[in-house]
Amino acid sequence: MNYLYDLIGIPFGYLMSFIYSIVPNYALAIIIFTLVTKLLLFPVNYKTQKNAARMQLFQPKLEKLKKAYGSNPQRLQEEQQKLYQQEGINPMGSCLPMFVQMFLLFGVIDVVYKPITHILHITKSVRVAAVEKASELAVQFGDVNKGKEFTTGNLRSELLTAEALEKHPSEFRDFAENFFQKVSEFSDTFSVFGANLGKTPEFRPEVWNKESIILFCIPFLAGLAQLIFSVYSQIHQKKVNPQAQAAGGGCMTAMTLLMPVWSIWIAFEVPAGVGFYWIFSSLFSFFITFALNCYFTKDRIVAINEKEKQKAKEYAEKHPGKKSFMQRMMEQQQASLEQQGGIPRVDENGEKISRSEQNKKDRDRINEARKRMAEKYGDEYDDKNDEE
Repeated sequence: MNYLYDLIGIPFGYLMSFIYSIVPNYALAIIIFTLVTKLLLFPVNYKTQKNAARMQLFQPKLEKLKKAYGSNPQRLQEEQQKLYQQEGINPMGSCLPMFVQMFLLFGVIDVVYKPITHILHITKSVRVAAVEKASELAVQFGDVNKGKEFTTGNLRSELLTAEALEKHPSEFRDFAENFFQKVSEFSDTFSVFGANLGKTPEFRPEVWNKESIILFCIPFLAGLAQLIFSVYSQIHQKKVNPQAQAAGGGCMTAMTLLMPVWSIWIAFEVPAGVGFYWIFSSLFSFFITFALNCYFTKDRIVAINEKEKQKAKEYAEKHPGKKSFMQRMMEQQQASLEQQGGIPRVDENGEKISRSEQNKKDRDRINEARKRMAEKYGDEYDDKNDEE
């Protein structure tokens, strides 16, 4: 799993390092970093909300198909596939931002966990030596990592090293690359209102002081920001698409409440910098979503929908017979369900047929194809092989 953090964390590390060089305050750098990443993702969010708005116009057509072919799942899926293609809509389009956000989170966590690597750019050999020294001090004095040893394989190793340096500064003064001064100066900016963002919030801290109270509040503020965004999104969806909300109202309400709770729980398990990032990530998402919802008025969506349908038609004319990714995925899903007996087999007229009848039809198609190939290349074709 660490390689995934490293892979995604490297580019985000350079971005954060650049921002930090301009604004030498880590808390403010996280806010700017969050805003920049949201702006980079704006085209994805725009496309997602455009597809969601178009689905509102598309939903009545889907309901008609369900009424017409509800008793024939295979035919229903085929008709839905045709309709998606005609309308130029990808029903999986809203999944992309979820994956992007997930990968983005890996990068953010890596940047927050490894400031010595990404912000200070200390070489690996010096980092490894510093972590080893910090681990020895942790075991010797028991005031870091609960007295347990750790290695560079531990995601929190750099934060624990910075904590050990703060408590035992004399042990790190002889390290190369001006390690002591760089880490000390950075630690002074690695805070918000005096609370170290490298520390993990505690639900029951040993001492209730200013720092512990601020760290305690960060997870709840992250959950509150997530709740505001979720409630607004649900209210908007209920307004523009009441039928879908009525169908899945209970599930949506549960998700609206569970996601903030999940955010709070996770924020108590990771450095406060991650929860701090979540606060502003949710707030920026709220403002962007609100602005796009205001932009996508009903008249504008109708115009956009007609334009997208025309583009889909022109593409189909230029690429006859070419299947989209969504078509191939739906066909694979249908074949899988057929093998499992989830979708009844039907003939061209929609009548159910048995597995043996379907197998015979498949063999007939294969034999017919063999016969045509033999005739094309002048080979002999033995009908007896068909009966084997």
